[in-house]
Amino acid sequence: MAETQYVKAKPPPHLRPLITDMAGYRIRSAPGVHRGLPSRSLTVILTLDETVDIAPDSGPAQSYAALVGGLHRKPTRITHGELQHGIQLGLTPLGARALLGMPAGELADTGVDLAAMLGAAATGALVERLRSATTWSDRFALLNDALARLAAPAALPSPELDWIWRRMTETHGHVPVASLATDVGWSRQHLGSRFRREFGLPPKLISRVMRLEQARGRLISGARGSLADVAADCGYSDQAHFNRDWLEFTGVPPSRWMAEELPFVQGATHLADAS
Repeated sequence: MAETQYVKAKPPPHLRPLITDMAGYRIRSAPGVHRGLPSRSLTVILTLDETVDIAPDSGPAQSYAALVGGLHRKPTRITHGELQHGIQLGLTPLGARALLGMPAGELADTGVDLAAMLGAAATGALVERLRSATTWSDRFALLNDALARLAAPAALPSPELDWIWRRMTETHGHVPVASLATDVGWSRQHLGSRFRREFGLPPKLISRVMRLEQARGRLISGARGSLADVAADCGYSDQAHFNRDWLEFTGVPPSRWMAEELPFVQGATHLADAS
């Protein structure tokens, strides 16, 4: 029998500069493949049952009890059995420095066992405590406490990069890279070099990912109108442009993604405040 629990929580205020989103899930369904889409956030997954299994383009799937994935340009194929149960976090680039001790650029286009970064003992103890908790509220409270103890003072390496990233996120990537460079007094080439070193991907590519996230959010919220309306509202030149970007970043046309993935993400419920 199909079962879906998907519970969102807000991180406490002092963690919000580090964490963009926090959600728990328990899904029982037929085995299959889930698409992890590119986003502006790094991803941390902590399993509560079984493992999370990442299927590379070639070779066998790699299994993790706890996983951190960097910013990426292609969808990640996650194979699953009948049960998916865990907690997923989105980290900002500042969160990567504060919680993982490294710039986001060192994790771009890859997935790494969280134990390799935090230590096997600490990661194992955290996963075990989360698995022992019996309610989502208790799990989020345990996780917030662990994150608060883990966080170290951190900053991006320059105020210019900090401003550029905030400006891009505030506008969903709609400010041209040349304008951002002018605003901070850098050349476009210098901005691109510094940006890739810190975040791992080119600024224009991240801008396109942010625009796709905006369109995805419109679809999840049940936006009225056609896909052409969503494309126009999110700054695409036409629906064909929207379709090309969507296919590149998700691996499937928008209509197929809506049929296969939209019912799941629209089933989210919100847990008031887990702080």
